[in-house]
Amino acid sequence: MTAGLYTLDTLQQAMRQAPQRWRPLVFTNGCFDLLHAGHVRYLEAARSLGQALVVGLNSDRSIQQIKPQPKGLPTRPIVPQEQRAEVLAALRSVDGVVLFQEQTAAQLIEALQPEIYAKGGDYQIQTLPEAAIVHSYGGRVELIKIEVPSSTSAIIQRILDAAGS
Repeated sequence: MTAGLYTLDTLQQAMRQAPQRWRPLVFTNGCFDLLHAGHVRYLEAARSLGQALVVGLNSDRSIQQIKPQPKGLPTRPIVPQEQRAEVLAALRSVDGVVLFQEQTAAQLIEALQPEIYAKGGDYQIQTLPEAAIVHSYGGRVELIKIEVPSSTSAIIQRILDAAGS
């Protein structure tokens, strides 16, 4: 298993054994299909909000349910979940990565109860399905300013445009 990659059970066990290493916990989630500078800066900013940062990573299956298929390419994700998890776990700002199968990270948030739930500034608290759960146990939602406006979908589209597709 890749260092820094956890199941929910192993992460909860690690957190019980060394709470001072993990709390206050910052949690974020996403697909992180093609990692770019915007992701790196976002994760660094999220990590600065607490003691540890855990990333809930959408599984391949959940991405296929929530992301449109770019024309001319196979379904998303472009990079398989094991490789996405390995790259994320290798970032110095990331303390742990947990894969999840659902379309939202609500179950992970309920189980981990992070003190801080971080999302990019392109989201709105009112439209985040996870926000109500975070607020229900006294956690807070932080929207992080986007420093490098980029997206995996835009990168894929630029590649397709350059290839003449």
